[in-house]
Amino acid sequence: MCGIALLVSGIRIGLSSLNLDSISSSSKSHLVFSVDDLKAALQRRGPDSLGTMKLLLPLHSNSSNSTNYRVSSFNEESHVLDKGSDMPESFAEFVFLGATLQLRGVSPVCQPLMDSSRNVLVYNGEIFGGIEVCIDKNDTESLMQSLGNCCSCRSQEHRTTCDFNGQAKGSIVDVLSVIKGPWAIIYWQESSKTLWFGRDAFGRRSLLVHWPTMEDPRFLLSSVSPTSSRLQDSSFEVENGSSGIKFWEELSCGIYSMSVDVKKSDGSFHSEIKKHEWTNAMLKELIEWERVSIEPKPAELKFSHSRTSSAELDINSSSSVLAQNVLTALRESMLRRISLYNIYQALKETVPVAVLFSGGLDSMIIAALLDQCLDPNYEIDLLNVSFDGESAPDRISAKTGLKELRRVAPLRRWRLVHIDADLSKLTWETKRVLSLINPANTYMDLNIGIALWLAARGEGWICKESNNETDEDKRVNYTSRARILLVGSGADEQCAGYGRHKTKYRHDSWLGLHKEMKLDMQRIWKRNLGRDDRCIADSGKEARFPFLDEDIIRTLLDIPLWEVADLDQPSGKGDKKILREVAHMLGLHNAAILPKRAIQFGSRIARESNRKNFGSNRAANQASAGSVVINVQSYFS
Repeated sequence: MCGIALLVSGIRIGLSSLNLDSISSSSKSHLVFSVDDLKAALQRRGPDSLGTMKLLLPLHSNSSNSTNYRVSSFNEESHVLDKGSDMPESFAEFVFLGATLQLRGVSPVCQPLMDSSRNVLVYNGEIFGGIEVCIDKNDTESLMQSLGNCCSCRSQEHRTTCDFNGQAKGSIVDVLSVIKGPWAIIYWQESSKTLWFGRDAFGRRSLLVHWPTMEDPRFLLSSVSPTSSRLQDSSFEVENGSSGIKFWEELSCGIYSMSVDVKKSDGSFHSEIKKHEWTNAMLKELIEWERVSIEPKPAELKFSHSRTSSAELDINSSSSVLAQNVLTALRESMLRRISLYNIYQALKETVPVAVLFSGGLDSMIIAALLDQCLDPNYEIDLLNVSFDGESAPDRISAKTGLKELRRVAPLRRWRLVHIDADLSKLTWETKRVLSLINPANTYMDLNIGIALWLAARGEGWICKESNNETDEDKRVNYTSRARILLVGSGADEQCAGYGRHKTKYRHDSWLGLHKEMKLDMQRIWKRNLGRDDRCIADSGKEARFPFLDEDIIRTLLDIPLWEVADLDQPSGKGDKKILREVAHMLGLHNAAILPKRAIQFGSRIARESNRKNFGSNRAANQASAGSVVINVQSYFS
């Protein structure tokens, strides 16, 4: 994983082709931060190395040729670039930054990377398929090689206009469209003088954008919003964007290009940003999220109801083939994400993987599958956050879940990490998370962000081997060192796990349910994943989402909707029906009947936040507190 960023100045950038109606100079603000502030934010994501590279495009007075440029790379100790006496006064500047969390390969890799053709790459992602990555190689190195072989055509129709005459291996868009796994990328292609950037089709890696405005004509990309140096003290202001001033936006999923030219009329640099269509037909089908079968016939529904009522007793019947397909796909998804040959060798002496663990259905399935796929010599950390000690619902279910995991996997050394928190004592931490969730800005976003941030940090306590986990003398302080954190995101969206899904089904039947689930999947990048990635990565951890594997999405879409969920049944039975059958197959019979409970409620941070900011839970509910925009000044008063 990597924290990546780009700062572009000296270019007039057109955005007309993007139809960005939300951009207006009056709604934007000039965010005051230094490159050092940006580096500090990125290096929390990538603590192993920090690299910076400046690319200068000079504009010579005697020539409109912008191809003669100077590149200078420097590390965090050297911030000054000597322009030299031959440098013109006017030039465009690209500053690439990359902070690396090494998770793959046998040798350390420091970003940004530059190849022999002077292409520059910063990449935050994992390649689980589509592009071959050798056992001893890093994802970024392999991707750099694939991108270096691409043609330099700026047209989407490169097959008919390509000037490489078949010598190149496809276009940039072709390469990025076949990657399986989460990614965000910034890439300079020297031969075409084109900047490419984007994020995967589901937005599993954060990439924020600042579009140029009259007040701030810079073009900026970053994995995370930096906090201005003067916001670190007690006089925290609203300048980071939580006041409603939107400096940053979540970059919409997709692939973008920006080709740099010189305008002959005034000799200035100009460019137009374009968004490209995915070229992978199978990926486009997943993005459209169209299910094979949505509305059942009466006989099909009757059969499904009968199977729901007896699923826990008849898991080996032919009717459970669909659940078996899901289980197989989930196991393969897990293997892709934790196979040790994919993990940086320097990490193999530590606990490599942890689970964000509530003891609920999704995290129990993930933990059980992790046990099946991970070398039995490793311990597994189960990270559980509570704002109400041992009384929080998630703490209770986590301890119950631990017992069930020990029953189905008695040889595994499970370690439940109790992460206890008091919201009233988290002033600095809350300020930090406010910056991380930006541009998200509601109390719900903040509550979820704080819980995820604390979980990823992994600081808590564990119990010594004892039959009494409440014995104070048995508690030992412990910090999880796992760099990979498995998260259950995507399960509720794809399997009708939210309360609003049942409401929509009651009002608009199966078609209405399908549309609501489709909407959830197509906006998950904006509502959830960018925020979650930023909060988890801030502790030098990488979130991985087994339920959002491309093959899992395809498998679930191939299943009739009434077999995925049966919302005529009560909560804890019909919602996420297909995953409950999977849990039974894994021997997780207690977890298979647990109702859905969101992290902000299960950890009880929402209750504490409601009392702090609204006076009571009742007042908060009346005010629809979850969707209320945070008033930063009153929050810390």
